[in-house]
Amino acid sequence: MATVIISLLCFVAGIAIGFVCRWIYAKSKLTSAEQTAQRISEDAVSKAEAQAKEIELETRDKLLQEQQQQEREARERRFELQKSERRLLQKEENLEHRQQELEAVKRQLGERDAALSAKEKEAEEMHQTLTSELERVAAMTREEAKNAIIEEMKKDAEHDGQVYINKIEQEAQIQADKVARDIIVTSIQRLATEVSGEITTASVSLPSDEMKGRIIGREGRNIRTLETLTGVDIIIDDTPEAVVISCFDPVRKEIARVALERLVQDGRIHPARIEEMVNKVSKEVGRIIVDEGEKVVFDLGFHNMGPEMIKNLGRLHFRTSYGQNVLLHSKEVAILAGMIASEVGADPEIAKRGGLLHDIGKGAETESEANHAELGAELAKRLGEDPRVVNCILSHHNDTEPTCPEAVIVQVADAISAARPGARRESLDNYIKRLESLENIAKGFEGVDNAFAIQAGRELRIMVNSDMVSDENAKKIARGIADRIEAELRYPGKIKVTIIRETRVVEYAK
Repeated sequence: MATVIISLLCFVAGIAIGFVCRWIYAKSKLTSAEQTAQRISEDAVSKAEAQAKEIELETRDKLLQEQQQQEREARERRFELQKSERRLLQKEENLEHRQQELEAVKRQLGERDAALSAKEKEAEEMHQTLTSELERVAAMTREEAKNAIIEEMKKDAEHDGQVYINKIEQEAQIQADKVARDIIVTSIQRLATEVSGEITTASVSLPSDEMKGRIIGREGRNIRTLETLTGVDIIIDDTPEAVVISCFDPVRKEIARVALERLVQDGRIHPARIEEMVNKVSKEVGRIIVDEGEKVVFDLGFHNMGPEMIKNLGRLHFRTSYGQNVLLHSKEVAILAGMIASEVGADPEIAKRGGLLHDIGKGAETESEANHAELGAELAKRLGEDPRVVNCILSHHNDTEPTCPEAVIVQVADAISAARPGARRESLDNYIKRLESLENIAKGFEGVDNAFAIQAGRELRIMVNSDMVSDENAKKIARGIADRIEAELRYPGKIKVTIIRETRVVEYAK
């Protein structure tokens, strides 16, 4: 029991001691915390005071800087005001100086005005005196003298005006010729069609001369049948391996040629076969005629051409004039006429239509003895063509006078197409002969080494021997050649004769 009590007492005492120890430890900790807190508070106060001092210093610096900035701005404003005041003072001084100068000028002008008035009065008095003296000396009044002078001036003005008018007319003629040449040359250059000459021969080649007997047939029945059906003359002579077909109608001649060629290829030649072949070829040629006519009309942009006119156009495909295909020639004339009309302000459509139809009479199927221009005009009039187109057709060979600009344009285009070198065999032959004649005339003069016709015969360039021909003689030769050309040749425009005389010295370095 005592042990238990002692144990309890010991336990209680231990607890009490432990409690006392913990209280002492807690108090010591509290004291340390208070000290730390006090130290932190003191540090915070000292830092706050330091920051307050820094802020105060910064504020003072900023205030000082602003004060200095305001003082600088104030000084600058005062300086600008002073400059403005000085400028204003300078302007006032300049204005006063100009005012003084203006007053001086006014005084001078007043003095000059007075002097001029006095001189005008003096001149008027002198003029009256002179006029009176002139009237006394000339025995004419002022009005009479004025009328005489006006009449003389009028005559002089009329003479000068007439001279000026003549000069203008000459210049206008020269300019018109130049413009016309430019338009024609430009139209020729723009024309894209080829210049070609056709040589149409109505002959058929045979594989052998034995075929001639088969063409003639027994007692000539084959050849008579072919001539009767086609309306041509078939000439069988000694020409080896060839038969000649003659007919004034190019379409019938074409039908006979094609039919005979096919009969020769086929080998079966008898009246029934000939009739069958001629009918077949006639239909084919008829289709070709329509196709060719429609093709040209379509190429030129005409969409209101009647079937009869197209057929007559197509017949021109088989017709030639001096070796030139008439349909191609008509197409070329239409293109040229349209371009020229556009340049000179005429109606391009009428000019093109007139150019295309100008030779339509050559394709007309008629027994009339009228020329092709009259036949074409009659056909065009009957088919309702424009009267200007009819006049283009009728007047393109000057059978009648042109009544519209388009008719003259068609004449020009027709001449250009027909006369271009190479377009017609006869023109080409004459063209070559003329060039040869030019060169031969020049070569006939003494001292001429060589001569060349250039620029389509518009210039004759002559090389002379410098040892035999002097400069003065060169001029005489040029004049003599020009005189002979004028006397012996016919040519359009002018031919330029150029003499070239040069001295050449040649040495060789060995």
